[in-house]
Amino acid sequence: MSLPAIFTVLLLLLPFAAPSRDLADDKPSAYEAIQDFNFPIGILPKGVTGYELDKGNGKFHAYLNGSCSFSLEGSYQLKYKSTISGYISKNKLTALTGVSVKVLFLWLNIVEVRRDGDDLEFSVGIASASFPIDNFYECPQCGCGLNCNGGQVRKLKIKVNPSVSSI
Repeated sequence: MSLPAIFTVLLLLLPFAAPSRDLADDKPSAYEAIQDFNFPIGILPKGVTGYELDKGNGKFHAYLNGSCSFSLEGSYQLKYKSTISGYISKNKLTALTGVSVKVLFLWLNIVEVRRDGDDLEFSVGIASASFPIDNFYECPQCGCGLNCNGGQVRKLKIKVNPSVSSI
């Protein structure tokens, strides 16, 4: 077979060799989507199975296989329900549902997250706390948080801000 004939056969077979792409495959992951709003991926735990986002009003739903809980060094315990909902816009998550934090002996819903420069401020409505954004460059894992490999536990850095209530 001549070289042009081989080349022609290869060109004809190429569409069958390449995997077909569904238009849904072009949808960014939930982690990529929150980065579009200037949030780090670590505000969501590993294992988000899907999400919905209304780009018109910012209403979103993120889905996990089930509920998820873990502790972070620095005395914070977090719980995520299987569905996390709220409204997202640049540097702001509001009307948040499905995420709670244990403060002393009480579980409180985190209702709002705001990014202010290199800090994230988490609000439970009556109080809030700010943390440096570098605490959230890595996604925590359900069950073990950021200490899943039995390695060194990374302490959560807390930013003290006298003008903001602390939880």
